[in-house]
Amino acid sequence: MVDYRIELVALPVSDVDRARAFYGDTLGWPVDHDHVVSDEVRFVQVTPPGSACSIAFGRGISEMAPGSLRALQVVVSSADEALADLRGRGVEASDIDEQPWGRFVYFSDPDGNSWAVQELPDYSAQAQQ
Repeated sequence: MVDYRIELVALPVSDVDRARAFYGDTLGWPVDHDHVVSDEVRFVQVTPPGSACSIAFGRGISEMAPGSLRALQVVVSSADEALADLRGRGVEASDIDEQPWGRFVYFSDPDGNSWAVQELPDYSAQAQQ
């Protein structure tokens, strides 16, 4: 069996510097790379803390329209802590959305690419029943 690991997701943005400031400075995600390859290509890569998957954006990286990626999700141990962290950094984030399959917080980057932040339910309590 071949292992298929998702390690990089391309994110469509309209302004590379603005996106780098949002993800790197505002969110505080480490900027792993920021390289100008040519006049047509600039590659910026950030990695959410604790994630094995990085996010790449830049010039010449994606053919998707800026702001069109609305499928990104990260998992955290506490939605309350994530919400406090996001709002403490000045990010406009939703209130916590309580669902049977988890507790969610939602936010978007300056282009409108949307993120879901999920706290998984405590399945161990269900297993004991």
